[in-house]
Amino acid sequence: MSITILPEGHTAAPALPDILPPAKQRGRIGGFVYRNPTIIIGGALLGIMVFIAIFAPYLGTVDPTAISPIDRLREPSAEYWFGTDMLGRDLFSRVMYGARISLIVGFAVAFVASAIGTVVGVLAGFIRWLDFILMRIMDGLMSIPSLLLAIALMALFHASVQNVVIAISVGEFPRVSRLIRGIVLSLREQPYVEAAIASGTRVPVIIWRHILPNTLAPLMVNATFICASAMITESILSFIGAGTPPIIPSWGNIMAEGRALWEVKPYVVFFPAVFLCITVLAVNLLGDGLRDALDPRLAKRL
Repeated sequence: MSITILPEGHTAAPALPDILPPAKQRGRIGGFVYRNPTIIIGGALLGIMVFIAIFAPYLGTVDPTAISPIDRLREPSAEYWFGTDMLGRDLFSRVMYGARISLIVGFAVAFVASAIGTVVGVLAGFIRWLDFILMRIMDGLMSIPSLLLAIALMALFHASVQNVVIAISVGEFPRVSRLIRGIVLSLREQPYVEAAIASGTRVPVIIWRHILPNTLAPLMVNATFICASAMITESILSFIGAGTPPIIPSWGNIMAEGRALWEVKPYVVFFPAVFLCITVLAVNLLGDGLRDALDPRLAKRL
């Protein structure tokens, strides 16, 4: 081992840090915010809605199902921020708790539809003899409007949040499978996939290591739009009486109960409609931002 002796008056150069200095880190974060404002805006709005859904009991709310006939149809005031409905229930509390239903349905449908659609799309795109069978089934499901299919399925089962998730997912996952199939068809012709097949690698290993990782970016973007569509569909189903039970405070149920009073008490419908619009807008902005950031043709270097 050799020891280097420095001349008198000289000092060793300081070691370079392993991480970027704080100023450089702030510059990178600022650059990301500048290039992807929709991700920041959409994520912030969605984060607020998730916060409301989780901490609804601690936001000055009361029991959203508590009936008080003496307080029916009160105008928005310091006591009742959003007013009361025809049964005297506090609209502010009902709207805050209603965020839970919309977000649960949206996230659950996005996860279930993406998971099932990915499995079907990968099998159809990579295993040639399954392609025709699976895609014809998907074509049959896609030929039925998703809303009508959800209404028909809800008519067969009792109203519940779980059944709403299943009914909406059935109409959404065929579109995911189409998307994933198209990606897999292009991936299986890539040289690295052909080399893995030629070397005798098993099909499940090829799918897990080479196919699935390359489908995550478009799958994440598509999941955000499925989430937004599911929240709108859930509100439509609840509005027409085919969704969640009326006792559950969802935004669709609140608007359905207040539609008869729209001309005289518009606030009963206005507040849940505004919260639904903001939530759907937040998810769509997040999806647009992810698409721009993850698409190599649109993304810019930091």
